[in-house]
Amino acid sequence: MNSRKIRPLALLLFVLFYGGAAFAQSPLVLLQVNATDAPRNILRARLHIPAQPGPLTLVYPKWIPGEHGPTGPIIDLTGLKMSVGGHPVEWERDAEDMFVFHLDVPPGADAVDVALEFLLPPNSGAFSSGGSATAQLLDLNWNQALLYPQGGKPSELQYSVALLLPKGWKFGTALKSNGHVRGGSLVFAPVSLETLVDSPLIAGAYYRSIDLSPKASPPHELDMVADSAAALEITPETSRDFAHLVTETGALFGARHYRSYHFLLTLSDHVAHFGLEHHESSDNREEETYLTDEDNLMRGAYLLCHEMVHSWNGKYRRPAGLATADYQQPMKGELLWVYEGLTDYLGIVLAARSGLWTNESFREYVAMEAAELDHTPGRNWRPLADTAVAAQLLYNAREEGESWRRQTDFYEEGDLIWLEADVLIRQQTKGKRSLDDFCRKFYGGTSGPPQVIPYTRQDIIAALNEIAPYDWAEFFQKRVYAVNPRAPLGGIEGGGWRLTYTNAVPALLKARESAHKYTDMRMSLGLIVKEEDGYISDVIPGSPADKAGLAPAMKLVAVNGRRWTPEILRAAVKAAATDPAPVELLIENADYFKTCKLDYHEGEKYAQLERDPSKPDLLSKILKPLTPEPGTP
Repeated sequence: MNSRKIRPLALLLFVLFYGGAAFAQSPLVLLQVNATDAPRNILRARLHIPAQPGPLTLVYPKWIPGEHGPTGPIIDLTGLKMSVGGHPVEWERDAEDMFVFHLDVPPGADAVDVALEFLLPPNSGAFSSGGSATAQLLDLNWNQALLYPQGGKPSELQYSVALLLPKGWKFGTALKSNGHVRGGSLVFAPVSLETLVDSPLIAGAYYRSIDLSPKASPPHELDMVADSAAALEITPETSRDFAHLVTETGALFGARHYRSYHFLLTLSDHVAHFGLEHHESSDNREEETYLTDEDNLMRGAYLLCHEMVHSWNGKYRRPAGLATADYQQPMKGELLWVYEGLTDYLGIVLAARSGLWTNESFREYVAMEAAELDHTPGRNWRPLADTAVAAQLLYNAREEGESWRRQTDFYEEGDLIWLEADVLIRQQTKGKRSLDDFCRKFYGGTSGPPQVIPYTRQDIIAALNEIAPYDWAEFFQKRVYAVNPRAPLGGIEGGGWRLTYTNAVPALLKARESAHKYTDMRMSLGLIVKEEDGYISDVIPGSPADKAGLAPAMKLVAVNGRRWTPEILRAAVKAAATDPAPVELLIENADYFKTCKLDYHEGEKYAQLERDPSKPDLLSKILKPLTPEPGTP
């Protein structure tokens, strides 16, 4: 457990932390972060960077592991000052690479002192460029508040960190304290820059920690911060399911590549919501009511499962194109259909195996993914592999037009592809082996501290062939690298189920619509509408809405002459199933109004998986837990 109450004392110079002799004897970069103004969205940092006289180039981390793009939030780096021995030193930003700073170290100097501020963004953006603080809490990614020498290897550069938090705040992180609190700052044991960037910290006035593996090694901890004490209330059943997730991952992979593991969970409506993987922790951010609202928990239960799987797939084993030497080298995302796609599949399987989801929730999730992908016209021109290669662009793409553009489909389509691979292995080996065996072979090995072992597509294919001989190269070529107008449904169908449609809104879709305030009519009318103002975020090309003249960014005003609501829209679609008259939608398009008539009479449509009794139910076998639920014999 990494939690300690901090007293708000004035910051001291690093020399008071370490003594003057430390600078001469140690190559450590000293980093001091003052987060006392985090509630006002300000971080202040000081660095003492060993250096030799002459030209020096410092860089701000650009390509952040797990974010798959040049997302380092340089735009919010402010107040940058450099000095030597208390005397200012001029610096100059590189004219081509905005993340690079040049300066000259004067004769006789052995270090450069850097002062900077980082303006924590409000609730916008994504990843470390997204909202990270409120009046009551902070999500700290160290890459936001540091520089490092160009050419230095993050695995070799050593950083010693001190952190000052607001009065009374507690924290959670995978970093280890060295046991000292000096000048009001907590001092952590020195680590490599690679480990530091890989070890985020959460802190807040409302903090709670739960041991998920009592008396077991390595330890696993759920660290939570929230905007209220009530948000930290977690039921014994949910705690048990998270503990079961820990045992299920151990059984799935057969080894653990970390010394301890921390689920860092932030519960707030005022920070960016996402998950980001790390070797020994995961940065998970959800709504304030995530743990206390059954629908919210059901909707996002797989998040912690997904991010934990990344400790094996993405951190320990990493695609060669993503295993770069430092944070300035461009990453190549071709294998994100493995890095993210396989992780996403294993994450939703583990959600069911651990008890966080029912099997029905799993089927609803997969059915919605399959239907959405099967109604994505962008499949007619763009192969899945291109969404992976272009991930750094697609993560920031607007939602309007995404069905024609395609989005980061390697997550959702990865679920379907790896489900099919799982089913094929079971069929080819007559039930003797499964994708679980591949996971133990490829991601298992010997337990120990974090390390990185890169892999290629050929490595994946070779390992699969050792588990179940098959033409895996052709399997992935057809599903990943070729243009496919239809979604890959082989895993669903081979698993004993089929994709069908119902007029009843599934529970998982209801939860999504309630949380994100939209109405999803893509499977019927072909549009998705935001409830707040009727904004049409997307229209599927070729759908009834498209044929009637609707387009993304228009606004829905009325349905059949009456002001629109989700209930009125759904009732009109239902009535049209027996009424030959078209559904009339009054649309606003940049201050102009028009009535669009949709000639649609097939009723509401929502995806579901229906059992196919002619085939064995392999899907239920896939979702069967590998270990007993904690507390059961």
